[in-house]
Amino acid sequence: MQVAKALTIAGSDSGGGAGIQADLKTFQELDVFGMSAITAVTAQNTMGVHGVYPLSIEAVVQQIKVIAEDLSPDAVKTGMLFSAELTEAVANQIHTSSWLKLVVDPVMVAKGGAPLLQEQAVDSLKRNLIPLAHVITPNIPEAEIIVGFAIDTFEKRKDAAKAIFQLGAQNVVIKGGHGEGSEVTDLLFDGKEFHLLKSMRTETKHTHGTGCTFAAAITAEIAKGKTVVDAVTTAKAFIQAAIEDTLGIGSGHGPTNHWAYRRRGAK
Repeated sequence: MQVAKALTIAGSDSGGGAGIQADLKTFQELDVFGMSAITAVTAQNTMGVHGVYPLSIEAVVQQIKVIAEDLSPDAVKTGMLFSAELTEAVANQIHTSSWLKLVVDPVMVAKGGAPLLQEQAVDSLKRNLIPLAHVITPNIPEAEIIVGFAIDTFEKRKDAAKAIFQLGAQNVVIKGGHGEGSEVTDLLFDGKEFHLLKSMRTETKHTHGTGCTFAAAITAEIAKGKTVVDAVTTAKAFIQAAIEDTLGIGSGHGPTNHWAYRRRGAK
């Protein structure tokens, strides 16, 4: 039996809605064996991030090395990397391990506004990690930080996708959740064509972990051998179900429903 495997390199979310926890739940729901290398422990709940405690670079690198030696993944996802030094070290390990199916979720700011990537780490992200990306999945604010200009029109979103592609990413997905209107349009650029993926906007505050979950779903589908367009299409459906079928837990920005997609398919 061929088992698809995926590795997430990211931070831990004690509230269970984002980070490592969201990634592993998503992998499991999409029939992929999930593995993890934890970069930092965060103390957070739906009300916000109350503490960030980075692991040593040695600890992160050793986690990645032992996975490479015995359980080499079919696809890899990166999330919160926090510092320039850690970003470079993780990029080096991915390059050394010849892992080509890398999905980069450039986690920079938590839902409540807490910074999750040091300012100097942005340069390291652009220089070391983005050139290795098979897919990168910034939201509009993250894309603005990467490209250095405001994205206030759809044409600017296309310009940003092209600029990020020029940094070395093979496929760029700029998510539309921060846009306006009744529809959410995600923009996928593969270097030649633009693909638009649309869904109806759901008015809810329970969206914690949407970025992590979306990127993890892409990673899982790529691990199973799907094309990028098919993987992003499935991820779009997965996160749409997770947002619409809300769990409604927590007093702040609650988590999405990771089992919604599977339960819909079972009906």
